[in-house]
Amino acid sequence: MINFEFFWRKTLNIYALIILITIIIGFVLDTISDILNLSYLGKPLPKEFEGVFDSEKYLKSQSYTRTQTYFGFITSTFDLVILLIFWFAGGFEWVNQLIIPLSDSIIIRGLIFAAVLMLGNFVLGLPFGIYSTFVIEEKFGFNKTTVKTFILDIIKSMALSVVLGGLVLSLILYILMQTGSEAWLYGWIAVTIITLVIQFIAPTWIMPLFNKFKPLDDGELKSAILDYAASVKFALKNIFVMDGSKRSSKSNAFFTGFGKNKRIALFDTLIEKHTTSELVAVLAHEIGHYKKKHIITGMVISILHFGLLFYLLSIFLNEKGLYDAFFMTSQPIYAGLVFFGMLYSPIEMLLGIAMNILSRKNEFEADKFSGDTTGKPEELCSALLKMSEHNLSNLNPHPFYVFVNYSHPPVLIRIQVLRRLLGSSIN
Repeated sequence: MINFEFFWRKTLNIYALIILITIIIGFVLDTISDILNLSYLGKPLPKEFEGVFDSEKYLKSQSYTRTQTYFGFITSTFDLVILLIFWFAGGFEWVNQLIIPLSDSIIIRGLIFAAVLMLGNFVLGLPFGIYSTFVIEEKFGFNKTTVKTFILDIIKSMALSVVLGGLVLSLILYILMQTGSEAWLYGWIAVTIITLVIQFIAPTWIMPLFNKFKPLDDGELKSAILDYAASVKFALKNIFVMDGSKRSSKSNAFFTGFGKNKRIALFDTLIEKHTTSELVAVLAHEIGHYKKKHIITGMVISILHFGLLFYLLSIFLNEKGLYDAFFMTSQPIYAGLVFFGMLYSPIEMLLGIAMNILSRKNEFEADKFSGDTTGKPEELCSALLKMSEHNLSNLNPHPFYVFVNYSHPPVLIRIQVLRRLLGSSIN
């Protein structure tokens, strides 16, 4: 029988209340934005998409959004219920008591603690991942993932988490135990260095574990891209084609890395469906992010964010009330990292919305860069229209849903802005 007096005194302290309220607010906020977004699905096809979307494809895109929204609500509800059950049943303390006899080392205990939580989360989430890939994506014609690829992706991801995640967690735990009041500063420096190193090695060491990247073959497209890159003084030794069709028929392009290891990659599905001029316009958009310093700005913000996180961690990590909130009978710092992450979630939520606002601004700037430097904003419009059709994009997202969730502006608005740019260039 539950001892409610103990429950209130030991668990519903200020830390528990902040975390619980934040979790519930986040869930309610997502649900409201989903409901509002669904309410916009009945809108007629925007005139900008006439000739690209026929009535059947438009209805299919709405059905895809509706299906994804319902599925997302089911998974988020399941996650919330499991978290609350695990929390209030004393799951964190149970896991801690389970691993204490296994080692006297705090670092080893921390690694096992994290592994148990991650494994539990993975097992519970696996059925949803399978359903999303092999039922929903299959139903709408996107899935190209084989069972073999799906399993190999899981194995590779877990191996990467064990190696990189284990090393990072071990280092953080060591710093927190050994460096006293300056732990937050050393932790910040260490994670910053690790982040920069990963950004440098990811294009050549990590990403190829999951996809094949081959240089774009010589020909009209490569010549057009290299000519454009030279015209904007962007050093580009090669362009890579990624086998995106290995997992999905959706198309995209991206820029990653920095220095000599920077890489622009075009999905093979993108190349199949677009003209040379459209692909140059898409690539110009990606180069625009680099030229407008968006990547460096994002990295600086990320580094400052780490500093704030570690400073606040140093304040709350030894607070007994934080551990009491999760029924802990001791204060292992590895558990404190998890609890602080949950306590930090209100700041994370606000920062996420702020970063989305900045990201949408950056997307407009990159679009303008593409239109200005190619002199053909209509080509980027055409590419965006085609990608929307191929990817069954939601053409009428609710403004509140965009505000909360979108890192890119809605395609309709991007096209309207680009066409205004086209009109001004004609005038």
